[in-house]
Amino acid sequence: MPPLPSDRETALLLTPVSRETAERLDRFVALLAEWQAKTNLIASSELPKIWTRHVADSLQLLRLAPSAKRWLDFGSGGGFPGVVLACALADKENARIDLVERNARKAAFLREALRITKSPGAVHPTSIEDYVDRSNAPADCVTARAVAPLHLLIGFVEPFLKDGAKALFPKGQDVEAELTDATKYWTIDHTLHPSLTGNGWIVEINSIAKR
Repeated sequence: MPPLPSDRETALLLTPVSRETAERLDRFVALLAEWQAKTNLIASSELPKIWTRHVADSLQLLRLAPSAKRWLDFGSGGGFPGVVLACALADKENARIDLVERNARKAAFLREALRITKSPGAVHPTSIEDYVDRSNAPADCVTARAVAPLHLLIGFVEPFLKDGAKALFPKGQDVEAELTDATKYWTIDHTLHPSLTGNGWIVEINSIAKR
């Protein structure tokens, strides 16, 4: 079943964007629907609600880091939030996003998505661990969506937070349990923001320290 036009309208009311960004997002969603037939990018049952479940859910991160220009997305998968953010960042001078995705087929999709939307970014077809070990590229904001438990994500972003970045991690209703588990390993300066698109939360982390 294709994406619902009414779902697009709802999503863009929740997270308004420029006409140019909306057009880029239209191209991205159309590409994803095309690739979905041969590559499992999202659950097929979620395609009709892709705009609210995935696009708006990704766009809402921008309001929590409005001045960020250099973004980094771990485990970009089907492009959420990475490609969605790239579509919006195309309106911002000198902005870009680095997408880290080890699955070769998904990395190919991400490259094509950036190409057809003319959005600023680069795809890194490697594991998160290897990227962290080898990269010295700066980041203002690091994201990851449905990739790993919070205590592991914090370990990945530690070097970027030390250099002044913030982290934004969309999480579900079990966020308190993940935070409790993470505090066994880390002292975390964090803020919880309720999601605009459901019952989940966004964990904003500005600094951490190992226990």
